[in-house]
Amino acid sequence: MSLSPPPQAPFIIARGAPRTPALSRPILAIGNFDGVHRGHQEVLAKAVILGRDLGRPAAALTFDPHPSLFFAPQRRLFPLTPLPTKLRLMAHFGLDGAIVLTFDRALANTTAEAFVDDLLIGRIGAAGIVVGGDFHFGKGREGSPDYLTRRAAHHGVPVIIVAPVGDAGGRVSSTAIREALARGDVASANQLLGYRWLVSGTVMHGDKRGRTLGFPTANIHLAADCELHHGIYAVRVGHGGRIFDGVASFGRRPTFDNGAPLLEVHLFSFDGDLYEAPLDVEFVAWLRGEEKFTDVAALVQQMERDAADARRHLAMPEADCASLLEAIAGVSVESEAGAA
Repeated sequence: MSLSPPPQAPFIIARGAPRTPALSRPILAIGNFDGVHRGHQEVLAKAVILGRDLGRPAAALTFDPHPSLFFAPQRRLFPLTPLPTKLRLMAHFGLDGAIVLTFDRALANTTAEAFVDDLLIGRIGAAGIVVGGDFHFGKGREGSPDYLTRRAAHHGVPVIIVAPVGDAGGRVSSTAIREALARGDVASANQLLGYRWLVSGTVMHGDKRGRTLGFPTANIHLAADCELHHGIYAVRVGHGGRIFDGVASFGRRPTFDNGAPLLEVHLFSFDGDLYEAPLDVEFVAWLRGEEKFTDVAALVQQMERDAADARRHLAMPEADCASLLEAIAGVSVESEAGAA
């Protein structure tokens, strides 16, 4: 399948208060936005609409690293969307840019009043603010959505509070998505996200074992804290303006070396060199857990069954969740001129 993404204006990334006129007096959607799930998308959509109404750019204000990692650096936090992926998704959902703040000691010690008056209004020049109903900020999380609304009103800046998104299965949250992926429950994770979960990475050189088995693979290291359940998945892959069906293994390869976790992707109907190439890999369905086989022949037989199973899943109507492979292929992301 070929991709023909529509042209669009570059998505501008500012590290700290923006200097570019493209993000002057922005409407801010504020949050961590890990996963950019259905609840986050509501916040972003409200910011885009308010920006259009007021004739202002809409931008996300987000934090790097995740605040929870600053306060508990020993904690493992499964990143659903590392920053580069998060920014591409934000661009797809209609924002004009993003302001990325380094979450450090100075920001952690900023009072709620200073966060609004000095940072949001003074340095960034917010013309409007949109947050989720559970947003808290300032030293000791003293600032609430109600406080933000009252404080911003002193400056004539409107604030929109977006209610949590949920369904019969409960509230949509990044935590619930992480838990689903840790079980290998791609279907539930994708439903909460509102799109098929995807990862991005550069193909690295491996031991070429898959080629000798008749299943050449593109190998990608995921984030060290990725807690995706080890197993076999039906996937789609975006590469070079095209989409390929495939089957992927994420795990330690217990039949051979039980090494570090690695994503190994076999693309159907592809014959070429992928080394050093960037890939987007979208997870469509869970097939089975990782297994240790008694010999290579047994493994190859199972790989053939896995490929056939993946093809069956990928041939089904795409009615569950949207694919964003085509959409994010057309995203243009640029750092603000002079920014780090």
